[in-house]
Amino acid sequence: MDGQADILIIGGGMAGLSAATALAQTGARVTVLDKGRGPGGRMAARRVAIGGEQVSFDHGAQYFTARDPAFREAVAGWEAAGVAARWPAAGADAWVGTPGMNAPIRAMAESLDVRWNMRAERLCRDGARWRVEAGEAVFRAATVLVAVPAEQAAVLLADTAPDFAARAASVTSAPCWAVMASFAGPLPLADTLRSESGPVSWAARNSAKPGRAGAETWVIHASPARSRELIDRPKDEVAALLLADFFAATGAPPATPVHLDAHRWLYAQPEARQGEGPLYDPQLRIGIAGDWLHSPRVEGAWLSGRALAQQVLQERLASTS
Repeated sequence: MDGQADILIIGGGMAGLSAATALAQTGARVTVLDKGRGPGGRMAARRVAIGGEQVSFDHGAQYFTARDPAFREAVAGWEAAGVAARWPAAGADAWVGTPGMNAPIRAMAESLDVRWNMRAERLCRDGARWRVEAGEAVFRAATVLVAVPAEQAAVLLADTAPDFAARAASVTSAPCWAVMASFAGPLPLADTLRSESGPVSWAARNSAKPGRAGAETWVIHASPARSRELIDRPKDEVAALLLADFFAATGAPPATPVHLDAHRWLYAQPEARQGEGPLYDPQLRIGIAGDWLHSPRVEGAWLSGRALAQQVLQERLASTS
């Protein structure tokens, strides 16, 4: 398979889709590649059948805030479309996707040319254009934008954009083990738990979020220190250990889950330089964006992707004037 695009974006998370949306609105022919099976990234939602019922767990980002006027406008649009809602239990300015955290990502992707299950493995020049190899598929584009975690960007860009690769390689991201647990009945706890110390940094009754229904489900996030301690342990072992940590931290009587699973996020929380912008080389027509180039939040990823799109549009305008 051989694909052609004006602009090729590697990474279909919030930063990549924000850039793609802004560019597509100007009429640019944009293709997005993402290694995932579907929309989500770190805003993923996992669906599981429990007792004959489909249950969803937000095992990545738990909520997002909206403070920048442009992002607030985007979130208002998601709310009007029914794919986002306020969640006061996490704070006065907290929002979640509905019915899962990945709903805004899914809604953005629907209007774009996104190719899922496409892992960009090699990036190189092909004459005046870029060539991206993704398995047996090959894509060519005049402009390439990379919107993946810093650690992945450093590898992909090492040979073609060494300065960008070096910036990405300088980033350290904290890992996070996430546990998904379902119980036969409600636990005697508030809907959220947040801790600055101890092995559990966050826990939430996932089933209490707007647009959710059904079983008593919880998502438990280990602290960075606890996640590093357990980083290479088998996920079943990790799930049991963190569930014990959760009950110890809350003081609730231990309950046997009817479903228990864990997921390891290796690049959960990047160390970002607050307010740093995306990087773009107008001569080579290559750029990078992500929350690690702005702020480690959903909003930071959206703003970084949008800012990169604006740089590309400004360069195009300057080249035609």
